[in-house]
Amino acid sequence: MDEPGSRRERPAKEALTRRGIVAAAVDVMGAEGLGRVTMRRLAKELDTGPASLYVYFRNTAQLHAAVLDELLGAVDLSPVDAKGDWRDRLQAVLASYTLVLFEYPSLAQSAVSARPSGQNYLRLVESILTLLDEGDVPPRQASWGVDLLLQLATSTAAEHAGGDDPEEWNAVAAALRAVQPETHPRIAALGEDLLSGSGPDRTSWGVRALINGVLATPRTEDGVLGTPRTENGVLGTPRTEGERA
Repeated sequence: MDEPGSRRERPAKEALTRRGIVAAAVDVMGAEGLGRVTMRRLAKELDTGPASLYVYFRNTAQLHAAVLDELLGAVDLSPVDAKGDWRDRLQAVLASYTLVLFEYPSLAQSAVSARPSGQNYLRLVESILTLLDEGDVPPRQASWGVDLLLQLATSTAAEHAGGDDPEEWNAVAAALRAVQPETHPRIAALGEDLLSGSGPDRTSWGVRALINGVLATPRTEDGVLGTPRTENGVLGTPRTEGERA
């Protein structure tokens, strides 16, 4: 009859680290979905107690944000240093970000409210700001614009995270097509154009619209709307080096 081995003979557990916890969370999410990435589930995966995980993460939301940041390392930032129009390259970066979220549907929905703050997120933000600066977007507009651009990409991924339900889309299409010009003249006039364009086409247009809007819309100054900006600067006056910094 075999005797139980001494605890001293068992291999020592690896030291718990933030990186190890995030790696385990990514594995659990890939196999079971983000909903299963909880402190209790990870504690079981790492052979420890839930209390030990709270040393590294205050709550599950913070853990999910760390998982998102880990996956943002897969975003292709090479367009930043490539040649070509800065708008096209910015759109390519945002498209890569969206595709990363597409690969993890449950994470895409969580990303709408997640607040990542790791190095991968910072690199992504820095890349977007670099391209906006290359396009001569005023710094104050760029600082708010980066948030809008990421929100559009995130919400696009989240909207399609669960897959498009044909019945729901058919119901929307039927409702739009059934309107009467007497009650909804503008919907009736646009007709099928309201439903036109594939997902990527609409997303691409949305990104372009936001980029152009960020470029052309000044921030408010002391609660008063700033002066409209032309291509070369405010009212056609070239911006100084200080304004470009």
